[in-house]
Parts: sequence; C-alpha cells; structure tokens
Amino acid sequence: MYNFFIDGVQFPVPPSELITKINGRNETIVLMNDGEVNIIKKTGLTDIEFEVLLPNVKYPFSVYPNGFQPATYYLDKLEKLMVSDKPFQFIVNRMMPNGNLLFDTNMTVSIEDYEIKESAENGFDVMVSIRLKQYRAYGNKRLVTKPATAPNNATSAPTTQKAVVEQKRPTTGKETPKTHTVVKGDTLWAIAKKYLGDGSKFPELAKLNNIKNPNEIKVGQVIKLGKNTAVYHE
Repeated sequence: MYNFFIDGVQFPVPPSELITKINGRNETIVLMNDGEVNIIKKTGLTDIEFEVLLPNVKYPFSVYPNGFQPATYYLDKLEKLMVSDKPFQFIVNRMMPNGNLLFDTNMTVSIEDYEIKESAENGFDVMVSIRLKQYRAYGNKRLVTKPATAPNNATSAPTTQKAVVEQKRPTTGKETPKTHTVVKGDTLWAIAKKYLGDGSKFPELAKLNNIKNPNEIKVGQVIKLGKNTAVYHE
C-alpha cells in the first residue's frame, strides 16, 4: 500500500509508478601522463516523476482522509505550489498489509512542471504528470574585514585589512518535546525517522522505552525520545 503526500495533502489514488533519479556529478578528465581519471563530486539533486489520477467521482479504491474532494481541489494545490516559489515536503509511505511501515520517502522538493491530461478514456477524471526536483538549502556568505594586528616592535607601521569569510548555515531542525504520544498509523520506524533523522535507529527508541517488540506500540503510548532531539528534513 502506498500513500502519496504533497505539502500535507494526500492524493486520493496513489500513482502506479514512481521514478526517482539520483543524479551524479562526477567528472572525467584526461591527464597528460595518467590518461582518463574520474573526479568524484557531491551528488546532484534528485529528480522525481509520476503520473497521478485525480477522480471527479468517489471510487471505492480512492482515499479521502478529510472527505471527498474533486479534481479541481488538487489542481488548485498544484498551481499554488508552482507559483509560490517555496519548497515543500513530498512524502511516500510504503505500508505492509498488516499496517507496518516498510520505508518512506520524505524529501523537500519544488515542482519543476506538471502536465494535465484529459481524454475520453478517463471520462470525467483527470490525469496529471508531475515532475519534482529535490531542494537543497544553502547559506549566505558575508565578507567581513578586520584590521591586522601590528607587530610589537612596529610603532608607526601602517595596518592592513584582512578579509574573513563568515558562513551562515541554515538550521537543520527545531527543538521538540522529549516525548511523542503515539497516534493511529504511527510506527516506531516512522517516529525514529521524524525525530532522529534515520528510521533504522528505531532499536534505540525500543531500548530507551523498554519495548520488547518494536512492531507493537499502542495509541496513546508515550515514547521517550532522549535529549536534544530535533525534527529532521532531508
């Protein structure tokens, strides 16, 4: 079972196919004596593509957590995200039939483009092809000049200016409570992903809370998260 969310809004029918492309930026150059060499660089931004059905009637297989919404509701959401010039969260949950979470995709993205398709085959429904690109936050640099310190034995030597580059880095998260109260649909894996930044760290939460079976947590159960936890976004 798949659940697709854009900026907190769930699509009523999950796409049948999801294409995720992790772009590399390695560079091959030719050295005079050594021939070709590969210069490894940091990976580029990830591209995501999928096609989603937006029904104008309520089907038994569609999901509406907050009640039925027509296709125009989701088209309006896509348009607002396209023109907002702001990134948003794209989330895909992959669930087992028993409700356990296999793994999820939680990425900050922007809409590159989307295409609306209407055809007689789909009746009153609408098909939309969407292309997303990963968003990576970056900091601003500020150039500060400071006077150089003159030597002790120099009484009248002129001072010079020294440039210092200060890097402002974006924050990675915000301080959160030290506990989490389990709600319907929660898994220990998802809680670890949200608060520890890595779902595979769920055994740490299980040990901290004396949970023998990590797959069995109950609604209303209070999970201790440890000290100095923060909400992480990829």
